Amino acid sequence: MSVKNPQTREWQTLSGEHHLAPFSDYKQLKEKGPRIITKAQGVHLWDSEGSKILDGMAGLWCVAVGYGREELVQAAEKQMRELPYYNLFFQTAHPPALELAKAITDVAPEGMTHVFFTGSGSEGNDTVLRMVRHYWALKGKPPKQTIIGRINGYHGSTFAGACLGGMSGMHEQGGLPIPGIVHIPQPYWFGEGGDMSPDDFGVWAAEQLEKKILEVGEDNVAAFIAEPIQGAGGVIIPPETYWPKVKEILAKYDILFVADEVICGFGRTGEWFGSDYYGLKPDLMTIAKGLTSGYIPMGGVIVRDKVAKVISEGGDFNHGFTYSGHPVAAAVGLENLRILRDEHIVEDARTKVAPYLQKRLRELEDHPLVGEVRGLGLLGAIELVKDKATRSRYEGKGVGMVCRNFCFENGLIMRAVGDTMIIAPPLVISHAEVDELVEKARKCLDLTYEAIK
Repeated sequence: MSVKNPQTREWQTLSGEHHLAPFSDYKQLKEKGPRIITKAQGVHLWDSEGSKILDGMAGLWCVAVGYGREELVQAAEKQMRELPYYNLFFQTAHPPALELAKAITDVAPEGMTHVFFTGSGSEGNDTVLRMVRHYWALKGKPPKQTIIGRINGYHGSTFAGACLGGMSGMHEQGGLPIPGIVHIPQPYWFGEGGDMSPDDFGVWAAEQLEKKILEVGEDNVAAFIAEPIQGAGGVIIPPETYWPKVKEILAKYDILFVADEVICGFGRTGEWFGSDYYGLKPDLMTIAKGLTSGYIPMGGVIVRDKVAKVISEGGDFNHGFTYSGHPVAAAVGLENLRILRDEHIVEDARTKVAPYLQKRLRELEDHPLVGEVRGLGLLGAIELVKDKATRSRYEGKGVGMVCRNFCFENGLIMRAVGDTMIIAPPLVISHAEVDELVEKARKCLDLTYEAIK
């Protein structure tokens, strides 16, 4: 990016000299310099060069109610003045955490009335690992240790979260995964379905769960963890046959089901949770992101009553975080849930915004570079291909990154996962802003196509 503002260069220098950024090639970042985001309002961002950018990723999947909600600022300020911090250790509690726990369970699936708070979704999945193994030990079945995840699933980047996820690039660093965590294929028909129909592939992918349970042994398997829709993996929406078959398999075996709702939760699918959309009945649900609309860090695990009962009657659960249920985060979470509920944002996402977004996105399927457009709720993916019929890619060209760079240069944030462009805008995006998103996306697709031909 060209730099005109001297302060931009100053900040970029600070970045190169002092800041280690997440998921970054530091040499490349230092040479190029980061884009400096300085303010935001609604669904738009502004950088230090004064460029206005439509945020098609809601920050990092999280800014559900949009930027600039003064009510959330006021909630944080009020709580900071009353009780800026106290912990939940040593048989103490405070009203914001207790009231938020109740508010979360009011919108959670039936039979899930307990919450363990964390600082993030990654910490939530670390908690899941500890909790499910502790649960089975209390049940007199300590060998039930193994957790089954999915290849290319994402459950955070803490040690346990990265192990539970199935991303090879993360497993290559740090000796991951640890023993007791195994993975099965993902339900990614477009990329991996071959000659099978989507329905046949969905059944096949689900059957890999049963195959793995039998391979490891039911008496050794503690849980299966999965995102209702894989987010960071490329907005992988399973074929319609997938989840019904998985539910059938889970009903046969004595293992727990963990739904990672960090991305799908709090309205992203048009329902409060992805588990609601697919009719799933998880035993634990990891939450974060949309819980506070990203205004302040917070995560947690919603726990089904049968699991909570065993844990609560089993003596000390030796696990927790300094910032579990932080009062300021809890106050913001409470106000965020009130906004989502009272302004009918989840309902409007389902009935008004999502149908329009999905309709407009699919207009991009006629583009010569696009092999598939898929989406659900306020999630979308655009597959970039060389040949539509065979679904073959432009090998070695990094088409997704080329497109992402054109997006940045033309006022749109879309994320590239390989050669898949993905979006997840704020739930409050208007029809006019959807039009802006699609028009900018088409322009960037055109520029990408011309660049790689």
